[in-house]
Amino acid sequence: MTIYDISKKSGVSIATVSRVINGKKGVSDATRRRVLSVMNEKGYTPNAFARGLGLRSIKTVGVMCMDVADIYLAAAVSSIERELRRRGYDSLLCCTGNEPEDKKNGFRMLISKKVDAIILVGSHFMTSDTVFIGQAAQQIPVILINGYLKAPNVYCVLCDDFGAVYGAVSALLEKGRRRVLYLYDSSTYSGQKKLDGYRFALGQAGIPFDSQLVFRCPRQIDQALPAINQLYESNLLFDAVMASEDELAVAAIKSSLAHGRMVPRDVDIIGYNNSLLSRCCEPELTTVDSRVEALCMTAISTLFGVIEGKDFPDQTLLSGQLIRRRTTRF
Repeated sequence: MTIYDISKKSGVSIATVSRVINGKKGVSDATRRRVLSVMNEKGYTPNAFARGLGLRSIKTVGVMCMDVADIYLAAAVSSIERELRRRGYDSLLCCTGNEPEDKKNGFRMLISKKVDAIILVGSHFMTSDTVFIGQAAQQIPVILINGYLKAPNVYCVLCDDFGAVYGAVSALLEKGRRRVLYLYDSSTYSGQKKLDGYRFALGQAGIPFDSQLVFRCPRQIDQALPAINQLYESNLLFDAVMASEDELAVAAIKSSLAHGRMVPRDVDIIGYNNSLLSRCCEPELTTVDSRVEALCMTAISTLFGVIEGKDFPDQTLLSGQLIRRRTTRF
């Protein structure tokens, strides 16, 4: 039996079970007796739940991501590791790649190491079977950054990708752009929210959705560049670009200039994530700051609050911010 089972059988939250086991205040006598009764009935003592509740902790948190070669993921992992260290915890990093079985194996490995919790960085964990995430959360808290999964003991911290892209595309339309090319590289939870924001902005402006203006291409600049070149060479008409990642926006800048299009006079271009690339390219890139540092700090605060038995919502949403630079006219 796990803390999840105690919670379910007692009819209370996992955080309430944690408070009972830790002897914390904020639990009525009746609720406390009910939780203890369930534990006694099954013959379990608080030590059986030590790993998921901060008791007999090894002070280590598992951190999972797809690949730290990715600029966004590297920044997130760096922030998480630094904050965990500041709080006296170690981190155990597992880069899973994108294969579903490798993700599952990563979970099994971290749980076998008896980590106190697992932090998932990136919404690519939501693109396949997620049952294994819920199963892990029955044993220890799971924090998901930039993805959403509704399951007990899973806590999600997200940037409002829908609202951020909606605001960015709306700004382009307000400046008279009418054919906004949307570049994206994946259909993850985050990726779908961004695309929804793009479509909603068009609808609010009374502009029909044109599937020819939605184009999927590889994320790496050197691979995205020939794909965008083909769009120009096919004579597809567009006067602005909204990219789901900064890498795609940089490729769009290079392709536009190579085809005699001035940025931003002839084409406005907006990226996403406010990565180092946005300040290294020429002209410097207007981009959405997805606030990776704030997401990570919120995730850590949520994690330690849960370990201490505090109640937290299963979803915390942070707003993105449009950073205006020289690839747009506004």
